[in-house]
Amino acid sequence: MLDKAMLIFVRQSVPRPALLWARSFSAKFSENVSDRKEPQSNEKLIKVAIIGVPNAGKSTLINHLIDHRVCPTSMKVHTTRSTAKAIQSRANSQMILFDTPGLVGERDAKKHHIDANFLSSCRHAVQHSDLIGVVHDVSNSWNRNALNPVMVDVLKSYSHIPSFLILNKIDTLKSKRILLDIVKSITNNELESIKNYRIKKRKSSQEKAPAEVKPKKPVEAEGWPHFSEIFMVSAFTGDGLKEVMSFIYSHAKSGQWEHLATETTDQTPEQLIVQSVRARLLDYLPQEIPYALKTELEFFENINGKMFASAVVTCPSERIERLVCGEGNGKLRQITERVTSDLIETFAVPIALTIVTRVKSKEK
Repeated sequence: MLDKAMLIFVRQSVPRPALLWARSFSAKFSENVSDRKEPQSNEKLIKVAIIGVPNAGKSTLINHLIDHRVCPTSMKVHTTRSTAKAIQSRANSQMILFDTPGLVGERDAKKHHIDANFLSSCRHAVQHSDLIGVVHDVSNSWNRNALNPVMVDVLKSYSHIPSFLILNKIDTLKSKRILLDIVKSITNNELESIKNYRIKKRKSSQEKAPAEVKPKKPVEAEGWPHFSEIFMVSAFTGDGLKEVMSFIYSHAKSGQWEHLATETTDQTPEQLIVQSVRARLLDYLPQEIPYALKTELEFFENINGKMFASAVVTCPSERIERLVCGEGNGKLRQITERVTSDLIETFAVPIALTIVTRVKSKEK
């Protein structure tokens, strides 16, 4: 543990800028764009809300789209707990992607102790966006032929905002032929309105479509027929993302940039560290255990281009603490090493990270 007086001194003396120093960017951007105070007349801006159910691959997709790891990811659901911006600036255009928490119903919200702010943050992001990008996981055979009812409700509520569909994780499919059937189902068989699927529709078999799509409910209740474009991608491999980027930037309109060219997120380094620790706890711990943990940053400082941080993980019981630490603290060391690697990728600077545990009943 760190001395409280030392912590108070550090917290008072360390400035908290939003990642202006976090990564070394090209001199071209720094000299030509980031230092200007007055907006240029030819600036363009596009804001996109990336929405989807939990574990659809939204954060991974965003990281690859901007080519910078600013959204912590894990294999479990609800890694993203609040809306955050991912920012990319190129030429005279700036793109802002809103990484949103996974859309869930009331049952799942209670199961994972999700509060009202968590559920409303997605809608808040949509309200401030020019486009809605719906990420749909095609690897899940149980629900890939339908959109989540909560998702459909959001799209109906903001039908005046153009939306596009991103079919993600196509690399997991053995046969790509089922993709057309998935598209038919979740667009209510309205392929005529989507220009890049007219040809594919004519090639499809009249006999095969009814056999492949067997919805339990009326299709109209599970789909959305008003997508302007559909993309088939793999956020993991990067396949198909170039087309998505071109589509988004083509919708940029004249407007003043909201961030400097050197900024890639609106999150502070402290927030990113806490979220990265939490994400790896989700990966390394079984079942519901990581959701019962509380992660806080105890110490943070940036000295001469090297970051020093200490995070504390509060466990509800000694039994859970032993599971987190593992035999001889082996698991905790693994988690620390993985988080350190993630943060080096995010900040592009050396980082010395320590993670310690404590039991809730022993805090006082």
